[in-house]
Amino acid sequence: MKIVSLDARDIRFPTSLSLDGSDAMHPDPDYSCAYVVLRTDSPDGHEGHGLTFTNGRGTEIVVAAARAFEDLVVGRSLEAITDDFAGFWRILTSDGQLRWLGPEKGIIHLATAAVVNAVWDLWAKVEGKPLYRLLAELEPEQIVSAIDFRYIDDVLAPAEALDLLRRMRPGRETRLAEIEANGYPAYTTSAGWLGYDDDKIAALVREASTAGFKHVKMKVGRDLAADARRAGLIRDALGAGGVLMMDANQYWGVDDAIKAMRVLGLYDPWWIEEPTSPDDVLGHARIRREIAPIRVATGEHVQNRVIFKQLLQAEAIDVLQLDACRIGGVNETLAVILMAAKFGVPICPHAGGVGLCEYVQHLAMFDYVAVSGSLEDRVIEWVDHLHEHFLHPAVVRDGRYLAPTAPGYSIEMLPESLAEFAYPHGVAWAGAGVA
Repeated sequence: MKIVSLDARDIRFPTSLSLDGSDAMHPDPDYSCAYVVLRTDSPDGHEGHGLTFTNGRGTEIVVAAARAFEDLVVGRSLEAITDDFAGFWRILTSDGQLRWLGPEKGIIHLATAAVVNAVWDLWAKVEGKPLYRLLAELEPEQIVSAIDFRYIDDVLAPAEALDLLRRMRPGRETRLAEIEANGYPAYTTSAGWLGYDDDKIAALVREASTAGFKHVKMKVGRDLAADARRAGLIRDALGAGGVLMMDANQYWGVDDAIKAMRVLGLYDPWWIEEPTSPDDVLGHARIRREIAPIRVATGEHVQNRVIFKQLLQAEAIDVLQLDACRIGGVNETLAVILMAAKFGVPICPHAGGVGLCEYVQHLAMFDYVAVSGSLEDRVIEWVDHLHEHFLHPAVVRDGRYLAPTAPGYSIEMLPESLAEFAYPHGVAWAGAGVA
């Protein structure tokens, strides 16, 4: 089975109209994605779908970057790729000309994720399995062979990763059955967007509690007095058994983060997410030391496995928030999951956006079944927006993600949604004054 074409499209949803997704750094987001389809010569019509989440303006640049991979992908057989997945991944990330635009960071890495995730989606569909089960049922040697250990083997060597995976084989089938019967714990961010007024936030928190969520996250950063007021409001609405998390979306400097959390710490947050720049490893470490026992979480804007390695080495984070497409797709997420397991840091994936909930449910479930074997202090973010546009959307019930059942990576969008929200000529954008 050969890949015969790579199609990349600019898809945008006008979420700025309702301020869904608003936070201290993104006051008016239009949730968007660069959407990739890999078509094959399979008589069964198999396709691989992948996307990378964006926020409106600039999506067209990521689309152009994804198209730049065409010559490196089209013409290859799926079998040749999966037989040497790490080699294929390195071809994409180490091309002598494209690498100059990274390396392994920024626009080109976002595009890498869309393409690589589309290949994994294709493989899982061909195997007739949801991605988390495909990953969980691969032999440890196959998982390790899919990872590029360059730059991280000083912390996690291939032999060590192989040993970790082999140690977790006992009980794997029991954990698979458990996750498929009971799902995976979730938390909601949909109640705490910064652009919502107090009445709406209180009502949404009460709705979330009624729906089975014990964990709710709020956005903070721009106005400390307002943040404290909203934190008190959410605390009251959550009740005694509720867990509150906070997310500054990189708004503060290091000193500002420490000062702010000494005030907001009065509301007993479980973690503060992205308290400062995601590139500031030592800044995160200092914040963590000075605001303990409040936990520090980050990851959605961490650009590659190298920065994650340093965050873990420096003991700079308590929670690792893996993103499915900020780093280079499934292959690189496998490396990060294994490093987190070695350091004993729980993974609570970043979701929301477009398709991220669909993506990360697979990664968290694989982590539980095959790597960490633990659900302690682990929750997946849930944002209840835009799922209706997916063929097999993520489903949360009673505060838990239900295990996906359809083959693939759950990321394929409905054709009518792709047509309606294509930018700038889709029906949703007609008359919106776009060029």
